[in-house]
Amino acid sequence: MPPRSSTAHPWLWYCRSSTCRSNLRSTLSLRPISFKSPLTVANAPTFERKSSPTRSFCRSSQVLSSTSPVMSQIQRITESLEKPDLDDRSYRVIRLPNKLEALLVHDPDTDKASAAVNVNVGNFSDQDDMPGMAHAVEHLLFMGTKKYPKENAYNQYLAAHSGLSNAYTAATETNYFFEVSATGDSSPAPSTGQNDSAESTGASDQVADKSSSDSAADSDKKSPLYGALDRFAQFFVSPLFLESTLDRELRAVDSENKKNLQSDLWRLMQLNKSLSNPKHPYHHFSTGNLQTLKEDPQKRGLEVRSEFIRFYEKHYSANRTKLVVLGRESLDVLEGWVAELFADVENKDLPQNRWDDVQPFSEEDMCTQVFAKPVMESRSMDMYFPFLDEENLNDVQPSRYISHLIGHEGPGSILSHLKAKGWANGLSAGAMPICPGSAFFTISVRLTPEGLKLYQEVAKVIFEYISMIKEREPEQWIFDEMKNLAEVDFRYKQKTPAIRFTSRLSSVMQKPMPREWLLSGSLLRRFDPEVIKNAMSYLRADNFRLIIVSQDYPGEWDQREKWYGTEYKVEKIPHDFLSGIQKALRSTETTRTSSLHMPHRNEFVPTRLSVERKEVAEPAKIPKLIRHDDRVRLWFKKDDRFWVPKATVHVTLRNPLVWTTPANLIKTKLYCELVRDSLDEYSYDAELAGLDYHLFTTTLGLEISVGGYNDKMSVLLEKVLKTMSGLLVNQGRFNIIKERLARAFRNAEYQQPFHQVGDYDRYLLSERSWINEQYIEALEHIEAEDVIKFFPSLLEQTHIEVLAHGNLYKEDALRMTDMVEKILGGRTLPASDWYLYRNMIIPPGGNYIYPRTLKDPANVNHCIGYYLHIGSFSDDVLRAKLQLFSQLTDEPAFDQLRSQEQLGYVVWSGSRYNTTTMGYRVIIQSERNAQYLESRIDAFLTQFGQTLEKMSDDEFEGHKRSVINKRLEKLKNLGSETGRFWSQVRSEYLDFLQHETDAACVRVLGKVDLIEFFKQYIDPSSPTRAKLSVYLNAQSDAASTETGPVQQRTRLIEAVKEDLDSAGLTVNSDTLTAAFEQLDMAVVDLSQIMYILKGFLATELPESAGQNHAVISKLEAKLGAQLKQLGLGTKEHADSANGTSSNLPKPVIVEDVRSFKARLPVSTGPVPVSDLTDYEDFEAKL
Repeated sequence: MPPRSSTAHPWLWYCRSSTCRSNLRSTLSLRPISFKSPLTVANAPTFERKSSPTRSFCRSSQVLSSTSPVMSQIQRITESLEKPDLDDRSYRVIRLPNKLEALLVHDPDTDKASAAVNVNVGNFSDQDDMPGMAHAVEHLLFMGTKKYPKENAYNQYLAAHSGLSNAYTAATETNYFFEVSATGDSSPAPSTGQNDSAESTGASDQVADKSSSDSAADSDKKSPLYGALDRFAQFFVSPLFLESTLDRELRAVDSENKKNLQSDLWRLMQLNKSLSNPKHPYHHFSTGNLQTLKEDPQKRGLEVRSEFIRFYEKHYSANRTKLVVLGRESLDVLEGWVAELFADVENKDLPQNRWDDVQPFSEEDMCTQVFAKPVMESRSMDMYFPFLDEENLNDVQPSRYISHLIGHEGPGSILSHLKAKGWANGLSAGAMPICPGSAFFTISVRLTPEGLKLYQEVAKVIFEYISMIKEREPEQWIFDEMKNLAEVDFRYKQKTPAIRFTSRLSSVMQKPMPREWLLSGSLLRRFDPEVIKNAMSYLRADNFRLIIVSQDYPGEWDQREKWYGTEYKVEKIPHDFLSGIQKALRSTETTRTSSLHMPHRNEFVPTRLSVERKEVAEPAKIPKLIRHDDRVRLWFKKDDRFWVPKATVHVTLRNPLVWTTPANLIKTKLYCELVRDSLDEYSYDAELAGLDYHLFTTTLGLEISVGGYNDKMSVLLEKVLKTMSGLLVNQGRFNIIKERLARAFRNAEYQQPFHQVGDYDRYLLSERSWINEQYIEALEHIEAEDVIKFFPSLLEQTHIEVLAHGNLYKEDALRMTDMVEKILGGRTLPASDWYLYRNMIIPPGGNYIYPRTLKDPANVNHCIGYYLHIGSFSDDVLRAKLQLFSQLTDEPAFDQLRSQEQLGYVVWSGSRYNTTTMGYRVIIQSERNAQYLESRIDAFLTQFGQTLEKMSDDEFEGHKRSVINKRLEKLKNLGSETGRFWSQVRSEYLDFLQHETDAACVRVLGKVDLIEFFKQYIDPSSPTRAKLSVYLNAQSDAASTETGPVQQRTRLIEAVKEDLDSAGLTVNSDTLTAAFEQLDMAVVDLSQIMYILKGFLATELPESAGQNHAVISKLEAKLGAQLKQLGLGTKEHADSANGTSSNLPKPVIVEDVRSFKARLPVSTGPVPVSDLTDYEDFEAKL
């Protein structure tokens, strides 16, 4: 399939998730385009008016006056951006005197403000002998500034204002972004569309060393955006690169790299880079690690902090910087803030980073085939063609025309032919920008076992299709169809989350396009056959590299990639194979494969795009039941908020057979995959036209959804239903799908440990659930005949639950529901037979550990899932307390466990919601063993109890505001409202106003309520606390021994030696080590360390007695913090680490899950918060 967007490709960037903990699920993807409908192992949860700007300057302490020198020199580039029809935002592009360019966005109704900075420097600018520099600088830039020297002042401020931040490093850019609450209060503001007054839109934080609690207690009339921008801007004005944080952040980079060492996405990306032209920076190892960033440079005599500062000073410049700011404030106010806060970013007039004199692939790299061995079971063939740079072809974008044809999945396509032959499961194609002046065009094929054996034939089919495209003139109607679809998509594009919008747009601003096109870069504007033909000329037999990925073919890998250790083999493409490719390129209509032909016109292109818009006093907050009988419950709401010609219909076919045994669940999954496989060619056109469907299993039964432009929605739904009802199972396709599913289950156990821990949580906490090894065993015995016999029983007796939401009338919803009932047939499933959601309850005082050994022998990371059972999900007050406690610990847990103690790159804490129960959860992935990680979590929670007791009322109220703002956050688009409705229908609570209930409950909570909550449910010494820990243990013990006494002593000595060196005292390492041999590592105390250190200095450096005394005083405060980082501390900490605290019950090791569950009570099932009759609306009106 062709690419979905023209945004920057994520396989080139590295994320600083240290500042964004809202979601553990990684979004990195290394392939240019993901395959359609990938098999998943488990159902994981998924993270207008035109308004004129008003001139409203704040008082002089907040904004520069319009007559100030900076303001008078600001260049206003444009305010006339092309934007979607329903976009009520106002835009202005400006350039400051220092040449920093900014896009200002006034959104009158946003509840989240955001900003992003994109700097035109990335890992391509790393020094060859110090890879990872750009990435390390991205990390270090957050560590304090001259104005705000406290290292986590920025994060504390954001946390106190419902905010978060993140950053990433790409090839030629580094992107920093944040979001905060748009207003300083937690009351739901009415949508007026007008800008707030000057008194309420912003105020300056003039005191740089203001505490986080003071910041959180800022007047509600002040805008949190200003304070966040003030702190944010300082990263680019006067960063400190605090020496005290240097080692920690470099270890964070190292941990990030180790997290990815067993990821095939990263391994295969780096293999292609490592085998590229060494003279081009694409060859670089971009992430970096402790060896490249610290150990090796120090061996060469470099002072690494100075090197990072030098990199920053050399490459960061205002003229390379693009800024996007989005807020409720008027454009004039935002302009004033940007002028005031970013005017001091230094302009060095640096040129754009370009590498025009060299290409990523040299001539020797062409016509080679690389065989690579992956960690997971996968088979693919990737073609990399050096391609033209489209940087200045924004109006034509020839690669999109080409990828549309090569990546097509309909009749006559490459994929259609390969699937018919049993050679492939998926294909994708598209341009892959590398840097200005360089690009690849990639074609990736997901192979079957037979396709792997015949990969040369697969390649020849692709070149035959390329030949067919080349022999024809580019066709106007194909371009026009693509152009039309792009225009429809843009016209009805809805808002995305503010932080995503600002980050993406700041990257887009680096492109040389008219500023009026910043929002509309996806549009195709000009058909130019010559440009398309020129682009096609790059797809030649002498201009590509082939990469074949397989665990067992050819089985003769003779080399290992330097950075990730990937086994591979490189050779020139054999002469006969290359001759076959050249023959394919010379093929004609009479000689090429007869089933290949150009795509037909797309019948799913929407033509009826009208929306009947009726003004309402307030949008409806809940859907209505417009049909309610024994057979069907139909929920409906006509869109009265977003006014787009789109809709979604969700259908659940309740049938308890699906969730009775692993075998039944697998047979249902196979049925869904076979239906999807049958529909691929038909549904592809609909998908291109913005209309898609999904069919999958749930705990309740089967779920069908159709969503997108509503024009032809019923046509697609009807086809899906008829295919489900009359499925014909092809044995060949069944074999391929079964193998693919088995491989997906096996591969799931090779995912990163933190991705796996959730599966085990569900297994232990759900009344009925299974894990991959049980699925694999069941799948082995299922054949096509079993599915053929089974699937009619899925449709034979069901209850139908439907949600229809969007640009639909009642009659549309009723008609589609009737269609479901009539086509699928069957009889009514009585309510007594419905599956009942229930979860296990960990009893008060319970302390359980479930250990598992990870399957990947090369993985070095352990993981802990630490879960504290809180209670029933339906308890509104208890749920509010959990949400507030999660907010209170979010930043401190991350700061202590990740930033200070450096336990691992992945650290997350927060609420976990099961179907009927809830709990508090901490997840850490680390090279240290799970037992040690648990001791550090316990130590943190114990310490946080004291922090909570001492917390000021102002800080506590700030956290309350943050939770309330999050719960009352405005819906951004139609899909977000549909998701809210459907999650409540699926949960069976039907609590459509749960977010408002939560906010109301949080609003009345006091600190004493949270202290009591902590003492009962969280405190490690509480006799009523209920805990379940999942230990995922790496097979390799090399890393886990790092936390033993010997390793802890070594790290402590290293820290002391670094502190002494930085203080100008040079000591002998061996002598220092000998002095610390007497230290009892079981009970490490700061006074004990200082006693040893004083005696050591007095003996070794008696001539420096005066200096020693001054150094000792400074080191005592510094070492106190370092002990926490090293996981060392008091006797109580030692007891906790050894599980000897008298207040904790001895943990019970869960060895047999069935027996474990048999001894636990189960929760009650979900009950609707209101009687169903309260939702009924059977009136005949449309």
